[in-house]
Amino acid sequence: QVDGDNPNLYFHNEDVILCVLPLFHIYSLNSVLLCALRVGSAILIMPKFDIKAMCELVQKYKVTIAPFVPPIVLAITKSPDVESYDLSSIRLIMSGAAPVGKDLEDAFRAKLPNAVLGQGYGMTEAGPVLAMCLAFAKEPMEVKSGACGTVVRNAELKIVDPETGASLPRNEPGEICIRGSQIMKGYLNDPEATKNTIDEEGWLHTGDIGLVDDNDEIFIVDRLKELIKYKGFQVAPAELEGLLINHPNISDAAVVGMKDEAAGEVPVAFIVKSNGTLITEDDIKKYISDQVVFYKRIGRVFFVESIPKLPSGKILGRS
Repeated sequence: QVDGDNPNLYFHNEDVILCVLPLFHIYSLNSVLLCALRVGSAILIMPKFDIKAMCELVQKYKVTIAPFVPPIVLAITKSPDVESYDLSSIRLIMSGAAPVGKDLEDAFRAKLPNAVLGQGYGMTEAGPVLAMCLAFAKEPMEVKSGACGTVVRNAELKIVDPETGASLPRNEPGEICIRGSQIMKGYLNDPEATKNTIDEEGWLHTGDIGLVDDNDEIFIVDRLKELIKYKGFQVAPAELEGLLINHPNISDAAVVGMKDEAAGEVPVAFIVKSNGTLITEDDIKKYISDQVVFYKRIGRVFFVESIPKLPSGKILGRS
């Protein structure tokens, strides 16, 4: 990732890399700790995320690389405190562990216009990086908002129909599969799980739904098992969450499927209101219905104090 004349991930020994992510997670272990040690960068470790403390540290130690997860991207985008600090030393912002939609990326860039923001895509079983944003390279390239990069070197990637296994053309969503010498040999002492993940031709099935566009950029739609089935139509929770968190009166959101006798499942939203706002269930339903087709409309809205998440930023309790 960091070696060669034009590395995928351009870190150097004068960088100060913020480490606010847990080091037991493969994203932080690989793309923060190991890559930083490889090039001799300084690593600034925070025991836990706090937006004001993070801004103070960035300003004090002139952090240049900031690896984040989507909840931190969202917190920075929504926080009025960010403008009180000088964060201009940051040249590169990485986001991973879960997808960030185009609207949130664009809103974040407005907060930190001098930094390059991009996404990577990986999983422990895949070595761990499948795709990396080309804007992170020493010789950077233009990328699209919402994309999570292009497939890494020395690997093959394809999109398949989850039902038939047939390969799909560009711009058509399906399950992402990757093959290469970097993927795992298998799950320890679990041949059945290994067989269900890596097929006979060596393709690792990620369980993620995504597509590859005409410029080889990869876009994640959602997890295969998290898709909501409304009368046979597939609804991606991540798409609706991306729309919801773009609303100025919503600070966070999660969407799941709820059993429904007529439809099978309907999308329901759990909403954290922004401080002092009076947004209602009907307001939210209309906001979504104005932007999506009928089968993606929100059926119910529940207001909560917070959305439970793993340290990696992935939402807990989908099931």
